Amino acid sequence: MGAGHNHGKSDDHGHGHSHAPKDFGTAFLIGIILNAGFVAAEAGFGFLSGSMALVADAGHNLSDVLSLALAWAAAAAAKKPATARFTYGYKSSTILAALANAGLLLIAIGAILFETVHRMAEPPAVQGATMAWVAGVGILINTGTALLFLRGRAHDLNIRGAFLHMAADALVSLGVVIAGLAILWTGERWIDPVTSLVIVALVAWSTWGLLKDSVKLGLLGVPEGIDENAVRGYLAGLPGVEAVHDLHIWPMSTTETALTAHLVIPTGHPGDEFLREVAEELEHHHRIGHVTMQVEMDRACATGC
Repeated sequence: MGAGHNHGKSDDHGHGHSHAPKDFGTAFLIGIILNAGFVAAEAGFGFLSGSMALVADAGHNLSDVLSLALAWAAAAAAKKPATARFTYGYKSSTILAALANAGLLLIAIGAILFETVHRMAEPPAVQGATMAWVAGVGILINTGTALLFLRGRAHDLNIRGAFLHMAADALVSLGVVIAGLAILWTGERWIDPVTSLVIVALVAWSTWGLLKDSVKLGLLGVPEGIDENAVRGYLAGLPGVEAVHDLHIWPMSTTETALTAHLVIPTGHPGDEFLREVAEELEHHHRIGHVTMQVEMDRACATGC
């Protein structure tokens, strides 16, 4: 999370809000242009050289280009102000983008796997040298794109995802280079489809993680890295708090988390400064930037009012 500020209302609610990190629109644009151009070239050389490994890598890179485009569009939508119809704004569009990206990857995996299995029976002749130098260019482009997101990866899950995708692509391209050189030296045709299967396996592994996390966010599950028990324990241990109930923690987007809670304080409202301090603590130590708390004096409310 980036730097934030907290607001305390004069009623029984404390609110904490955090700002989104610095805009990475230019980085997204450069990454999309570079990778889209490389995808076209890699797929073309893959078909010309007969390398399914290059085609598989191009399919993976295409899904990453679409992922970058969706993430960029969602990040832009998330900045739009709230309306009477969408009172949270369009922040959740980043979660929808994550789900869509997982779907695109699954489609790419299916298409590549179908063609690879078909080629396993009779591996065609492959130009190992072409595989190696085309994938070598991919290493440079993917590494350069990853570096565009290097400084923002610690503060924004979308930026971190873009960085990890591009870094993984660089490693996959390195594998294709090694496969191309191995074919060049040994002449063994089976190396190409086997390399393609390895790429598919790596993409499937990362896709499963993305799909699982995005579905969890879509179902308003507590985001990764936030311990609900720790948050509950912190609130229950505050001075004067006798009980905590109706505690809810959910993602507003892939980068912002909200919390609502009822605090039973029999001695009465502790004041706005108390609420501000709690909101700041939740943001700085639990990464929860949108906080709403209701203070109640009636012990019975702990089991339902």
